[in-house]
Amino acid sequence: MELKAVQPTNGTANGTTTGSPEKTDAEKQTAERTNWGNGLEFLMSCISVSVGLGNVWRFPFTAYENGGGAFLIPYIIVLFLIGKPMYYLEMIIGQFTSQGTVKIWSVVPGFVGVGYGQAFGTICIISYYSSLLALTLYYLFVSFQSELPWSYCRDEWTNCVNSRPQETTENLITGMSLANESARNFSPLATNETKLQSSSELYFLNVVIKEKLDITDGVGDPDWKLTIALFVSWVVIFLVIMRGVKSSGKAAYFLALFPYVVLFVLLIRAVTLEGARDGILFFLEPQWGELLNPTVWKEAVVQCFFSLAVGSGPIIMFASYNRFDHGIYRDAMIVTTLDTLTSLLGGITIFAILGNLAHNLQIENIRDVVRSGTGLAFISYPDAISKFQAVPQLFSVLFFFMLFVLGIGSIVALQSTVVTIICDQFKGWKYWKVALTTSVCGFLMGLVYVTPGGQWILTLVDFYGGTYVVFILAIFELAGIVWIYGLQNFCDDIEFMCNRRVSLYWRVCWSFFTPVMMIIIFIYSMATIEPIKYSELYFPEAANVAGWLLFAIGAAQFPMWGIWYISRHPQGTIWNSFKASLKPSDRYGPANPDIRREWVIFKNQKAAQRASQKATSKLGFFWRKVTNFCGSNK
Repeated sequence: MELKAVQPTNGTANGTTTGSPEKTDAEKQTAERTNWGNGLEFLMSCISVSVGLGNVWRFPFTAYENGGGAFLIPYIIVLFLIGKPMYYLEMIIGQFTSQGTVKIWSVVPGFVGVGYGQAFGTICIISYYSSLLALTLYYLFVSFQSELPWSYCRDEWTNCVNSRPQETTENLITGMSLANESARNFSPLATNETKLQSSSELYFLNVVIKEKLDITDGVGDPDWKLTIALFVSWVVIFLVIMRGVKSSGKAAYFLALFPYVVLFVLLIRAVTLEGARDGILFFLEPQWGELLNPTVWKEAVVQCFFSLAVGSGPIIMFASYNRFDHGIYRDAMIVTTLDTLTSLLGGITIFAILGNLAHNLQIENIRDVVRSGTGLAFISYPDAISKFQAVPQLFSVLFFFMLFVLGIGSIVALQSTVVTIICDQFKGWKYWKVALTTSVCGFLMGLVYVTPGGQWILTLVDFYGGTYVVFILAIFELAGIVWIYGLQNFCDDIEFMCNRRVSLYWRVCWSFFTPVMMIIIFIYSMATIEPIKYSELYFPEAANVAGWLLFAIGAAQFPMWGIWYISRHPQGTIWNSFKASLKPSDRYGPANPDIRREWVIFKNQKAAQRASQKATSKLGFFWRKVTNFCGSNK
């Protein structure tokens, strides 16, 4: 494929510059776009976004809901066939073009709606992610009390078990004064007939979120304490992103490394608790029959996307601030491997805690210990911390500060993605002003999640706006780059940028396994979708309608912006305009004009080489395609 359309606009026919004082768009882009201070800042930033609440909060409860150890096998398979290929692809396209999530679609202009749709999905995730930060801040603040407030039961709580260690089983059962409790003739049989709840669970439901089990009459008013915590969270987010990668890059070292210190401390304590062994075995022991359950595979894909942050823009955005010659392959392998190991670390930690909870509550089936969901991280982890014999307040402060740091690392990337999209579209707007405006909007959107019915809304938005929108658009993202632009063209771009040929593993995954698996799982998910529930309660019909509307708005961005592009760039007939929208525009390619000229020469040499092989090769058409697919030079 000759690339005459992308020849430099300010150069002569032989590629030399004319010395014109005016800069091209590419030169202006290069001059304006900052780079990371060094390659390590980029790596730390990717770790901070990919190793976040998705590992400590979402992975354990997703595994919990899908049979514990049975979930690990499909998750690891999905990681190698979908997670790693998608992560590497997004890193490549971001670094190669030095553009954000929307602008990269100069590669296939008709697919620009994928970028806008992903931005919509990212906004949905940001809106509820910030409320999780508010919860961590709330727990951080109350951890400074002389006694952890979730470690003991209140008089009005019935069937409650203290989270703090007690000497006897009788002292675990509260709901009455100690005098009455002493007089009570407690029987183990009563424990089996009555569902017990830990004080950490009741504290979260009754004191922190003031859970509302019926939202037909509304979600209620925002809690003032959580509102303050939400505001503080957004102030921190703004301060980190206000100067772009200059500020977030420096913060990335702390955001990426500090959480591991606390997580290892918590792991050591968790595995020494009574019953921890049973919980860990439940997590690690594979249930082979679950491999045939398509729902488990679907959840593995969703978790992989959420944890690695692929399909929503942060990886593309971060990579766009790299130097063109940065060694991106190494970083992609480090981050995806570390992300998986951290998920396993978080899973072992929390299942050790669940095993201890089951032991304390005298429940044999760990699956019945506590309901899964957002509250798992705010019930099970606090429960373990309250069992620390020495200064549990210190460990509580460290843990929730760690959780806050993890969340900040992820949401900073998501928020920066939105800010980058806006700044790429409107070059004259100051970055800090856009960051401030979007932060204010994020705070206002987050208020709905700190109401008594906020967890209902979180579940709804995560399911329809965060999960399915990102999922379907990721399919179009991969199809646009690999199937429309072309696998061979993409591999040539990688070879030019990285100076290494693309292996068969990546080619097979990108062209077949990754898109086909994603399409099959998505179709299955839509065919078997059921009304979602929160706390085993179905959503009102109006809420389900709102959820589908949310999904429709996100998914509709793809065709709507495609139609818009075709209407704005007519090529005679509609069919010709449509075909032109599927070809790279003259803006696609490296942003640096000197590197761009070298790339054009490289691509034309490749095209000439293949044309020569076609003319002289004794192989048939099919075998020529096979050898090209395998990356052979022969």
